[in-house]
Amino acid sequence: MKKLLGGFLSLFIIGLLASCSPKQDALTSPDGKITVELSRDSAKVLKYTIKKNGVTVIEPSVLGLMRNDADFSSLEVVSIGARRDVQGTYVTPAEKRLNNSFKANEWDVKVKNPEGKEMTITFHIGDNGVAFRYAFDETSTDEKTIEKENTSFRFATTTKAWLHPHDDVKNCWAQTCPSYEDNYITDIPVGTEAPKKAGWSFPALFNNGETWVLLTEAGLEPPYCGTRLAQHSPDGEYFIEFPQQGETVKPTDPVTPISKLPLRSPWRVIMLGGLNDIVESSMVTDVSEPSRVKDAGFIKPGIVAWSWGVEKDPSVNYDRQKQYIDYAAKMTWEYVLVDGLWDTVIGYEKIQELIDYAKTKNVKLLLWYNSAGDWNTTYQTPKNALLTRDARRAEFERVSKMGIAGLKVDFWPGDGPSAIQYYYDMMQDAADYKLMLNFHGTTVPRGWSRTFPNLMTLESIKGFEFITFAQETADLAPQHCATAVFARNVVGPMDFTPVCFGEIPNIRRRTSNGFEIALTVLFQSGIQHYVEIPESMEKQPDYVQEYMKNVPRSWDDVKLIDGFPAKYAVFARKSGEKWYVAGINAETAVKTLELDLSKLNISKEGTMITDGDTNRTFSQKQVLLNNGKLSVEIQPNGGFVIVF
Repeated sequence: MKKLLGGFLSLFIIGLLASCSPKQDALTSPDGKITVELSRDSAKVLKYTIKKNGVTVIEPSVLGLMRNDADFSSLEVVSIGARRDVQGTYVTPAEKRLNNSFKANEWDVKVKNPEGKEMTITFHIGDNGVAFRYAFDETSTDEKTIEKENTSFRFATTTKAWLHPHDDVKNCWAQTCPSYEDNYITDIPVGTEAPKKAGWSFPALFNNGETWVLLTEAGLEPPYCGTRLAQHSPDGEYFIEFPQQGETVKPTDPVTPISKLPLRSPWRVIMLGGLNDIVESSMVTDVSEPSRVKDAGFIKPGIVAWSWGVEKDPSVNYDRQKQYIDYAAKMTWEYVLVDGLWDTVIGYEKIQELIDYAKTKNVKLLLWYNSAGDWNTTYQTPKNALLTRDARRAEFERVSKMGIAGLKVDFWPGDGPSAIQYYYDMMQDAADYKLMLNFHGTTVPRGWSRTFPNLMTLESIKGFEFITFAQETADLAPQHCATAVFARNVVGPMDFTPVCFGEIPNIRRRTSNGFEIALTVLFQSGIQHYVEIPESMEKQPDYVQEYMKNVPRSWDDVKLIDGFPAKYAVFARKSGEKWYVAGINAETAVKTLELDLSKLNISKEGTMITDGDTNRTFSQKQVLLNNGKLSVEIQPNGGFVIVF
């Protein structure tokens, strides 16, 4: 292999094997359009540059990390292994596609520090992005600590960003932060300082000209921690940041990875291309570990009737939950979620009665749990039931035998290694007892729904409940929804809990009914909780109720038709032989769009549901494509859905 020594020596990674041509050994995507170059600066810091079609997308950015016993900040490339052609297929019931396939090129780049200690950087390059991770492949008898990652992502200073502020630990209600529940700050210059010390959350969206980039991480496994982007990004260079002290199961737990070797980091994922490449990407699950669930027959995507979204704690009682079972049955929805305090207000014995009643209606129940130990001051119970392995498995066995289909587990401690271990233990234990999971007050998806397909959804979004808490949040809801579809929901299922046609107590809802019904397609979640209450649903036109009964539970494909973050979005999702096209307008003026649907290969005629004479009514009409094109008019804060 060819060694690379100091200076600004640039790698197109060519001519590394004498028997191969430069073109074969270039670090490129399968289609040859994305290229990774490696170089070293005057301080011998190893950097990577990403180009697409010869145009720089990620400017020279830092590779390396610091271990307690070795500094891997200055690195020399020792060798680059032969290219691996990686491809595969897999099933993800909770994700944007039920059936997935991918193809990419991979290389293992061996590097060493000035003391001769080695590390491997693996690059995974697909046609729509790059991922890389660090690995120490040798075996050690003593534990090593990753004290810091030096990884950075540098953008041209003309780039704009759509970023989610990360909350400082315990800096919100009942000390439940960080929980990824804030509004994105939109269309800001790169280098803008994050409002809090914790920095910016993943995923992070960037745009420069025709090129979009979404940064996130995937394949996060214990004993590593979850990461984010640092508060400061000088000259548009964003650095990896580890969790804050206290984002752990116990206050004294470390927040940096500590482990015997071998050890590997999560993948640093860089999706890039057009905005459609971002929306349609499955890269997060592509690079994550295959399923560890041997018998997945119990995993059933579905729609959930949920009382707490609008009606809050008073609705968590036996009689009201029985009404919601009747509601779910009438709507042909699969589940009812019984939320917090059920253990004291209803109790296990009466829950069993509800389970038995629901069974006669072909409906199953989900139960809410508080994950918390002493890391927050939440009052909702059951609390502390899942903290230890013995207690958790005993509880899982109990509710599984009762007939519970899954659990919603809320109020997680953060992204420290012990918290990540807690997630993994719970996903595995739940799979053992054939229980589906929904994580709330939680970290962002990192590909876990491929590894544990019983993980159906995660909140990690400022969802509908926040709209019910404050008028300011309700005012920002249209813009927030039109941002989430291009950022948060790209990386995994999102339990926003959408669709409210009625009114919210003490809040003026800004979104129209057309906007709300469009979210059934725009927002993707393995189990989708709708907040619309029975009495309000009963008032809707028959065609709306019929549509709501038949919303697909899983999707075969997704296409971005048109849109721009925080302004408007039009998506198409396929289920079986039908395409569902939905759009929202987050701005205050009527928007007229010329949609090109020719690539969907659909029938010429479709049925549209959109806003009626007011923003609280509906209208239905037939639409006809003209050479695959369709002109639509979307009302301010309005929306539509079309079924072809």
